[in-house]
Amino acid sequence: MHNSAVIRLVKGRLAWYAPGASDEPRWLDDEPARDALHAVMTEQRVAPCFAAPGADVRLLRIGLGSEEKKHVAKSLPFMLEERVVEDIDQLHFASVALDKLDLAVAVCGVGKMQEWQAALAGFPGIRLWLPEPLLLPWHNGEWCIVLEGDEAIVRFDQCGGFTIERDLLSTMLESLLAGQLEPGTVVFYGGDQAADTALLPEVLRSKVQWRRGNLYSALLLGEPPQPALNLLQGPFSIRLPLARWWREWRAVAAVFAVAFGLQLVAMYTDYRNLERENLALRAAVEASYRKVNPRGNAPKPESQLQRQLAAMRGSGDASGFVHLVEQVGAVIVGNAGTSIDAINYNFSDRGGEMRMNILAADFAAVEQVRADINKAGLEAIMESSSAQGDKVRARLRVGDKS
Repeated sequence: MHNSAVIRLVKGRLAWYAPGASDEPRWLDDEPARDALHAVMTEQRVAPCFAAPGADVRLLRIGLGSEEKKHVAKSLPFMLEERVVEDIDQLHFASVALDKLDLAVAVCGVGKMQEWQAALAGFPGIRLWLPEPLLLPWHNGEWCIVLEGDEAIVRFDQCGGFTIERDLLSTMLESLLAGQLEPGTVVFYGGDQAADTALLPEVLRSKVQWRRGNLYSALLLGEPPQPALNLLQGPFSIRLPLARWWREWRAVAAVFAVAFGLQLVAMYTDYRNLERENLALRAAVEASYRKVNPRGNAPKPESQLQRQLAAMRGSGDASGFVHLVEQVGAVIVGNAGTSIDAINYNFSDRGGEMRMNILAADFAAVEQVRADINKAGLEAIMESSSAQGDKVRARLRVGDKS
């Protein structure tokens, strides 16, 4: 923890330990100390960490089944209900996975978490709350003990430790030895080697590496625990400062909203104008088509008109208006005294059909014209005939043979 600014409660007073500073804490009820901490946090030179009092946090290690792991966030309080005295609704549970089926858990009162939040309200940006014992240096097969006033802080595992009254240290360590392997080394920070060593059970005294110092001395050798058992979980997780962001950006958001609204209005207006223009164009196209073909449906007037025009222009095929006129005209020329009075051409998808009125010298001449048209490869049907003065008027329907 030598690269972190550690903030902790000492007898109810907030204090902080600056990296590389003296071994005395700086009290945060002193204005210069507060300003110094604010400066460090603003410049982000070091990561601030709050050391939650070890006497108020219980550290546990539990094993999980593969099915329990899937729902551990919701089921953890109920899994530990029989191992705590308080009502689980009044407790806060934080956890971190040590391996696939091994979990480190920190338990403390919801009320304590709220008290610490209130005490740290003037120092926003502290994103790491660690139980105090886990700040001590630790290596596998080693225990670390720090005497501080009337209390002793102990770390005996990767995520195991506690803070207890000095007079109860021996009893607590004996209980710990009943369920733990004996450590190879006990690193002890204190002020009187003989008196400090006497606090340990007899079996541990020969394993003591006594060092003169206090908590700050231990912090200089400690490293941030990995994985970190951060108490800021669940309802106490770090929240995004949405309210502050809104205050800072609401003017920009308002301008953007107005611009976006105006853009939508402009786009809708353009759409309505284009829709009206399209309807007008469709009506004009249909009106133009009706001038050519006043009857029938016109779902696609452009396509229909193009097909009709193509048929009237003629083609290499034996069909179309020009082809019919060419063949019928040759027949009429070949029958002297016969003339065409009117022609009406109808086009459909199945082909073209021409109706024409002819004037001939007599009924025999009309029949001769019809026969000659049939000989030309077409089909001529006489629909009607009548005398008109000294001539005969006949109506023929001419088309391709079916």
